[in-house]
Amino acid sequence: MALRVAGTGTPDMLSVADRRVRLRERMLKHDDADPRLAAFCDGVRRHLHDDGWFHSTRAFAEVTAHLGVTLRETFGPGDGFRSGFLGHIGMEMLLDDVLRERIPGCLDRYYDAVDAVDPEEVQALVDRLHPTGTDRLAKLIRGFREARFLEDYADPSRLLFRMNQVCKRVKLTPLPEEASGVLAEARTMVDDRRFDLLPPARYDWPAVALPPLSDVP
Repeated sequence: MALRVAGTGTPDMLSVADRRVRLRERMLKHDDADPRLAAFCDGVRRHLHDDGWFHSTRAFAEVTAHLGVTLRETFGPGDGFRSGFLGHIGMEMLLDDVLRERIPGCLDRYYDAVDAVDPEEVQALVDRLHPTGTDRLAKLIRGFREARFLEDYADPSRLLFRMNQVCKRVKLTPLPEEASGVLAEARTMVDDRRFDLLPPARYDWPAVALPPLSDVP
């Protein structure tokens, strides 16, 4: 289970730790006699499949566009902000926090799973799948576990700090402090559209996160 969870996060972690190393569907062939590799591949495959579906949905396009346009209108188009990119990452960070709130305990369970894996083993599994491999992933996993930055997304000012870390990494102008208000308003929008973004027919929302029957049109 822990390796499957680690597999779901590995493509995103590699995009930070070592952008040269991308796991593709064609690389995920494995010997079913190795259950640890199979579990890891299942997690990576789930990430790739869900990512491809999610980013092509109407709800994703509408919510990210709205946030991107709001940021552009608030801070201007010519000051180094890339509104489409910031709308994308901002929406996904806000959705992570909506899931934390709407599914109590899910963030703790996620970190429990990540804490249970050996970072060196995860890196070694990537090396078995990718022709060049990486020597940077294990260090990033250890830092991810220590920082627990997903917990910061509940606070608009801390969320802004984390977004600006991304801006710095990709050489964009950091957002000003006033952007925390934009993010707080956008979080309500993301929460309101959570079932459009992650439809209950496709994803197994627990009953506690679903609207009462009287709210269903």
